[in-house]
Amino acid sequence: MSTNPSKTLETFPNPKPERDYSIEFECPEFTCVCPKTGQPDFATIKIRYVPDELCVELKSLKLYLWSFRDEGHYHEKVTNMLLDDLVAAIDPRYMEIEADFFVRGGSHTVVNVDHLKDGFEVDDD
Repeated sequence: MSTNPSKTLETFPNPKPERDYSIEFECPEFTCVCPKTGQPDFATIKIRYVPDELCVELKSLKLYLWSFRDEGHYHEKVTNMLLDDLVAAIDPRYMEIEADFFVRGGSHTVVNVDHLKDGFEVDDD
């Protein structure tokens, strides 16, 4: 596997597809740039999902997140892109992503997006 940024998300078979369980990642080193100013934006990305048939491989996720480093994106756009790409790669039963961007220019932004597969119910307990 490469050690360069990549848009490729590798997967592996869920070892327990008959069971609902959650997987959580916290990635505190996400960066992209402001599309207006070119200044860096830093965020902690939190990903929680209930896998179906596939899981995302962690190193490929790291390299995927790294691939945004020099790209200009609004916070809302990049958070939705992360969700869309991950859902396309692994088709989870449920996924939520929280992008908590550091304060810049006096503003603190948190963007939350989620995906729910038809027929799956989230247990909020």
